[in-house]
Amino acid sequence: MVGRWIAMLLVLLSGLVACTEEEPVKKIDLTEREGVTVYRPENAITYAYLPQYTHRASYERHHRLIEYLRQTTGINLRQVFPDTFDEHMNMVRRGLIDFSFSNPFIYIKIADRYGARAFARIVEAKGHEDFRGQVICRADNDQIRTPLDLKGKRLIAVDPTSAGGFLYPWGWISEQGLRKEDFAEIAFAPGPGGKQEKVIMAVYSGKYDVGTIREGALDILADRIDIQKIRILAHSRWYPGWVYAARRGLDRELVEKVKNALLALQPSDLVHREILEKAGFVGIRSAQDAEFDSIRKLAEIVEADASQETLR
Repeated sequence: MVGRWIAMLLVLLSGLVACTEEEPVKKIDLTEREGVTVYRPENAITYAYLPQYTHRASYERHHRLIEYLRQTTGINLRQVFPDTFDEHMNMVRRGLIDFSFSNPFIYIKIADRYGARAFARIVEAKGHEDFRGQVICRADNDQIRTPLDLKGKRLIAVDPTSAGGFLYPWGWISEQGLRKEDFAEIAFAPGPGGKQEKVIMAVYSGKYDVGTIREGALDILADRIDIQKIRILAHSRWYPGWVYAARRGLDRELVEKVKNALLALQPSDLVHREILEKAGFVGIRSAQDAEFDSIRKLAEIVEADASQETLR
């Protein structure tokens, strides 16, 4: 018995020696990283809410809606959570998002670049089919009273591809005769998700003088900060609201099932009303791509003066 243990020990030792003598030690460069491929779950149809808020907020707003769609359509629908607006668009391009719920600025991009098509749009919480952006500052900032007072100030926006958080309010800023060079700094909210909240907090803390957000975003932070300390300087014009789009090539039968289930949601039904209120809107109606041509025209005007490349 002892002899067997000694023999096994010798084998193990010889193996270790072989490793140390014959195999050179490999140094691992931790600065080199390889991208992780995202795989679609088998037989799952994916649904993504553009990450204007945190992933937690996105889940809380839409998980009851997702469950309703699963039960009503029989489709194995799964919510996925892109970290950024760019990642959301890239996942649509790669076919990793089947149903996209996005702002209309992102919609025209995924439609014109990747063939996504609108099939429904929401009615906002206050009964508007359209929505608008806001320009905000601290209520106690006496240096900002008129549009011309924005000159020389530090501005933070949600994202270069945010409709209410950048495109719409920047349209208002442009109408006032202001250009990017009139600001001391123009920045976009950092990191993944929760960008509306980050803009508000950056203005609330005094890090930035001015912020651009979508109307209604202040309500998200009403239980965390004193929103009376935030002043709304201006509202943008009204533009088309958030939209549901299907990726190019998605089975038309699936699209019709989801569309019909969404259109069937009625605020007069108690269960439906709870689903809609949780999601932050009061109704859903059908939509077509041409309804968003006004966004395309606005984007051409604004991007000529404030493209991502020149603002970064």
